[in-house]
Order: sequence, then structure tokens, then C-alpha cells
Amino acid sequence: MEDRSITLTTKPGASLRISIHTPEQSPADSNSISNPLSDTLVVFLNGLALPRAAWSGAINHLISLRRDSRQPLPAALLSYDRYGQGESDPDPTDLDTPYGHGPEASVADLHQLLTQLCPEILPNSKSLEEARLVLVCNSIGCALARLYAAAHPGRVAGYLFLDSMMANTDFVSLFPADPDGDDDDADLVRHARAAFGEHFHPTVPNPEHLDRRNLAALLPHADRPALPAGPGGRVPRLVVLGHDWDEFAEQCEKGPLSVAKSVINEYVNPAWGAYNEGLTRLVPADRSGEVKIAKGCGHFIQKDDPAFVAKEISDLLNGL
Repeated sequence: MEDRSITLTTKPGASLRISIHTPEQSPADSNSISNPLSDTLVVFLNGLALPRAAWSGAINHLISLRRDSRQPLPAALLSYDRYGQGESDPDPTDLDTPYGHGPEASVADLHQLLTQLCPEILPNSKSLEEARLVLVCNSIGCALARLYAAAHPGRVAGYLFLDSMMANTDFVSLFPADPDGDDDDADLVRHARAAFGEHFHPTVPNPEHLDRRNLAALLPHADRPALPAGPGGRVPRLVVLGHDWDEFAEQCEKGPLSVAKSVINEYVNPAWGAYNEGLTRLVPADRSGEVKIAKGCGHFIQKDDPAFVAKEISDLLNGL
């Protein structure tokens, strides 16, 4: 693994911190004819809360799994911290406001990063136009992957969505504005509505300065628009993972939110489950499938069970 900084030509004066894994292949696998993944770059897209370091466990498990089973490895695996996140510098174009840059800017940064890196890290100095991308994403990273694919069709061959954020909600409206009665149950719902609003409403700033206020307008539906065709005009593969309802509710109750499990299970989990089901319809049924529940995992599946994530990535690569 190589950890280093890179400066995008489009944003001089600031750097992104990246981690590149270019697994050492066997002599046979290094041959582009015998290794069907010699043109494949796996890119990991963070959510807001966890930086690129959170993918290390899954990446290490993936490399070990593929080697132990004598399966070819992709040409490279890339994780990175977006501007304002983890070890990367703040976005140099942000103004002195709580919001800064929008999702479209993050998508443009990703494209520029890949444009600069691909000739360097892919065999035979392949350009981005010659590469096949697999996007492994968590939370808002899934929304950014959808926006990237729409802006750059023909690039992405496969997606693994790890508990995508519900991009089309303000989170507050998941709960009734005026729950019936003044009993304890109604008070629990009022607390949940306030807590989710304080932490997750699109108007709440974040350290990354990624402005989420227009995200619902950019992605108003879970099931459309369809993900565009990937390299060679082929329909991409998509795997959608969802959190374990009980574990997520437990974490919400015991964590900083302090929202009762009963409220999460009544209002949040059903809505999130329906959203994930919608995501599976972004590709034809034979290229996706039902939502897979990550048993024992909350929202951050890559942290809670990196080995499970590695297995899902490996299966996705085999499906290509």
C-alpha cells in the first residue's frame, strides 16, 4: 500500500490524501490476457463520518481472500479523503461559509483524480477511458457514485452500495410532526425528530463543508434514473447492502442520538428498507437482486464487518 498526497491540476494549492493498493500479481495474472481484471480499478467512496482509513480492513481482507483462493486481483484499489475530510486539505474553492462546495464539485474532483491517476497506477499506462471502474461506497458515497455515473456514462462496470444514505429525505419528515398524545411514546417520537434534525437535516453543516442542501433535488428518487451503461455498453452490476435493523436501532439508542429502538424500528428502518429496495431497481433485475442485510452491522458496514464487505467485493468482481 502506498499512502501519499496528490494535488489536482484543477485545484492547485491544496492536496488530497490517497491510499493506493497495487497488489503484486503472479506472472500469469500480470498478463492482461489471462487476468480479466487487469483493466479494473476499485474505488472506495467514503460517507461523511468515516475517512479512507475505515476501508483498510476490507481491502486487506479482499487481497488475502483473492490470493488464498488463487483468483486474480484488480489492477489497483484506491481510497481517498475528499477535501476537508480525514487527512486531506480543505477545498481551496470554499468560501467562508458553513456550507462550502456541493456534491457536483465532489464528483468533478473524483473525475479529475481518476484522470490524473489512471495512467500512473494502471498497467501499460491505461487512461481513464480504457479503465473499468468498480465503485464501493458507503452512505453519501453511494449518492456521489450515482451522480458520478450520470455525469460520466460508460465508466462504471459495478457498484457495491453499503447502506446508502436516503438522499431524498430531510430525515426530520420520517417522523410525524405532531405525534398523538402526551404520553411517553409521543415524547420519544418528538425527541427522535429533534435529534435527527439536529444531526442529519441537510442544512446541518459538516466538517467536510459538503453542502447537502440540494441533494434531494439531484436524486429525488431511489429507483431512477437508471444507472447508465458501463464500459462496452454493458449494463453494470449492482449489489445493495443494508444495515441490520436490530443492530442499527441498538446503536441509535445507545449512541449520541439516544433515540429509542422502538421509534427507529417504527419510523426509520422501514423507510430505509424501502429506499434500499428502490436502489436495486436502478439496473435490470438480472444485474442486481434483493437487498442483502449485513447481519450484526449498523450504518458503517465496512467498520462493523470488513470481512463480509471483502467477500461481497470479491463476488462482484467475479460477476464482471
